[in-house]
This record gives sequence, structure tokens and C-alpha cells, in this order.
Amino acid sequence: MTAQNLPFEPEFEQAYKELASTLENSTLFQKKPEYRKALQVVSVPERVVQFRVVWEDDKGNVQINRGFRVQFNSALGPYKGGLRFHPSVNLSILKFLGFEQIFKNALTGLNMGGGKGGSDFDPKGKSDNEIRRFCVSFMSELCKHIGQDTDVPAGDIGVTGREVGYMFGQYKKIRNEWVGVLTGKGGSWGGSLIRPEATGYGVVYYVEHMIKHASGGKESFAGKRVAISGSGNVAQYAALKVIELGGSVVSLSDSQGALVLNGEEGSFTPEEINTIAAIKVERKQIAELAAQAPFSSKFKYIPGARPWTNIAGRIDVALPSATQNEVSGDEAKALIAAGCKFIAEGSNMGSTQDAIDVFEAHREANAGGAAIWYAPGKAANAGGVAVSGLEMAQNSARVNWTSEEVDSRLKNIMEDCFKNGLATAQEYVTPAAGSLPSLVAGSNIAGFTKVAEAMKDHGDWW
Repeated sequence: MTAQNLPFEPEFEQAYKELASTLENSTLFQKKPEYRKALQVVSVPERVVQFRVVWEDDKGNVQINRGFRVQFNSALGPYKGGLRFHPSVNLSILKFLGFEQIFKNALTGLNMGGGKGGSDFDPKGKSDNEIRRFCVSFMSELCKHIGQDTDVPAGDIGVTGREVGYMFGQYKKIRNEWVGVLTGKGGSWGGSLIRPEATGYGVVYYVEHMIKHASGGKESFAGKRVAISGSGNVAQYAALKVIELGGSVVSLSDSQGALVLNGEEGSFTPEEINTIAAIKVERKQIAELAAQAPFSSKFKYIPGARPWTNIAGRIDVALPSATQNEVSGDEAKALIAAGCKFIAEGSNMGSTQDAIDVFEAHREANAGGAAIWYAPGKAANAGGVAVSGLEMAQNSARVNWTSEEVDSRLKNIMEDCFKNGLATAQEYVTPAAGSLPSLVAGSNIAGFTKVAEAMKDHGDWW
């Protein structure tokens, strides 16, 4: 089975094959063979918008970038998904992200379709005025294709509250209306509390349920050593929540290298994580902290490395939270050798297919070690888009919920994501005796069937 796409879209092909193989290896197509047609239909975006973005730098030079919006599927609601500003952005990456977003949004239980967009613009090294001018030009074209009931973008890599603010202001000027057309807004003008924290908090809440289910309620994050990659919002807030729940954070990283504990004891502290967060706002690298106290004595910095094979001692939980394909098959084996029992993706498609195969092959406990449980990003990191959906609801009702109310709703959504995937896996995949249910299969099937049924009701396939 192949996707309805071109061969030069490797990231999208990977995402499609991961979903398709899961469905093929379950009993879904045996019970409902008509779903094969639904898979063909859902793998083609409803619409792809591509446009040029012309802007002026501080020296008065005209610069040109490419802008994109992949409006993949609107069966469950308006297209919903982030905007990414990064030089690596291309159509394959955005199609992969938009495809994953369809099923991730379905798992939240909220009325949101799936989409993704962005530009190959690089905010690093740009002044605030350059970023503002780019955002104004970008939104001047994008505004023709989005709206609160059509397509509601959010932030992603390279798009913080600053960029969202610039784009929202331009949309408002052109359309002459204040509507919740973007999420991730400032708290004083329509944003939701807990939104910056949501993805990181959400992945930890999800893993809490994994730990409790696997241990029969006997274990929690208390005492667990947790390896985290990345140092952006997802990694920062996942780390802070792990510490709050009694765990130890043993690593963080960025595109230039990894910062790991210098020994088998201790943890990052909230103060150290906040220091890292501060330099990330300034778009600096964690390498700049490695030689400074207290980092120089407590941590080891490994240039050009990921943390998974560089951590001393035991690893109980791994949370890939940087970017796609950041855990290889060999790194997956190294994590298992270090004692890791729970892996959940804070990033989208954080593990290669080889790594997923390794994790899935170890769901059964045996004499060689404990069972391994892996959760894919479309389930584990759904907290961010879930709170974006809650922001949309608050904007529509012209109300603001407290942080406690938003956090409570987030916890409930992540619990539902876990239970839905678990129950669906138990229905469609027969596990080996003594093995844990496949959260990969359960999440994929649960998200896909919900979207497929809505599309069928709309007459999109029959």
C-alpha cells in the first residue's frame, strides 16, 4: 500500500507508512475492509496553499521566502495546526506534520481538523523589526485562506507569542475583525492560560497513566530518572512537571549538542531550567551555559550529540521533545539497555521506524528485562493542540478560564487519549501473552476510525 504522493516527500511517506502498516497489521481491515478506501482518501490533502513572502531587512534589502499552508482534513472541524518558521521547512515536512495532526486532533475529542503551515524563513539572527516585517508580509497572504471557522493556525518551531502577535495584528487590520483566528495569543488579549506549558505538561500526564497502568497503580514518577531531549517549551515544561512529581531530569539538548548530568546522581533544578529558558528566548545555544557555574561542575556538554547514549546510570523514562527522527534504532536499543521502560514523544514522529520497531518488539516482559512501553507523538503530545482547542472555545464564548480549570481539562483530555488508545488496541490487536497493549496501534486506529467515519457521513468516501 502506497501513499498518493510523490517519491521526494520522505517525511510524509514515513508518516503515512507508519499509520498504514499499523492498520494493516491489526484486524481493522478484516472487520471493515471498506476502510482501505478511506485511507486512500485521507492521505491526500484537501488543499495545499503555497505563496511567496517578500519582506525588507534592516539594510533595506528585499528578501524572499516561501510560505505554505497544508489544509489536510476538515472532517471533524476547522483545520488546526501550527505554523513553523525554520530553514528546513518544505512541503514534505508540512504534509507529514499535517497528516499526524489529523489523528492527534481526533484523539483530543475536540472538534478540530488537521493542518500545518509555515515558511523557510529563519528567525535566528533577525531583529524584532525584521521578524515583524516578515510576519506582516506572511499574514497578508495567509489571511485569504484562514478564519475562525475555516482554519486556525498556532505556533510551532520558530513561532512564539511574539510572532503570533505580529500576525494577529496584521490579520485584524486587513479583515477588520477580532476573532480567534490564531491560538497561542498573549494572555491579555485572548490567549489561554497553560498554553505555553500544555504540550510538556500533557506528555507527562500521559506517561503518568502509562506508569500507573503498567505497575498496577504501584508506581509514579517519584524516583524516576527521566531523559529529555530539546530545550524549547515542550522540553522545559515537561522537565518542570517531572520534577514537581518527584522525578529527576538527567538531560536536555538543542540542535548543537546535549547537556547531561555529570554522574549518576542529581537532577536539573527548576532554577537551572529557567536559566536555559531565558537564553532560548534570546535564541542562544545551551553550549553558552556549559562553561558557566553551576553548569560547568554539575553537567557534561557533548557537542553534536543527542542525550540517549551519553547518560551515566539508569534511565527510567525517555521523552524525545526536540524534532522528528531524533531516536534511531541503535539509540532505542541503548535506552532499553539503560533500563528505560517508558518512552513517549513530546516531539512529532520523534522516533525513526527502526526505533519504533525496537520498542514495539519489547512490549513483552521476559527473563532479559522488563516490558517496554512506547507512546507515539500523536497521542502523547496532544496536550498542546488540546489547549489550543480550549483557547478557541474561550474566544468563541468571550470568557477566560482560570489556570486550574484549563489544567484540569488538560488532564482529563490526556487521560481520555490514553484510555482510548489502550481500549482500541485491546479491541483490534491481539497481544502476545504477558505483553502490554500497543499504544501505537491503538492511537492510530482510534484517530483514523473517528476521522474516517466523519468523512463517510460527509460523503467523502463510500
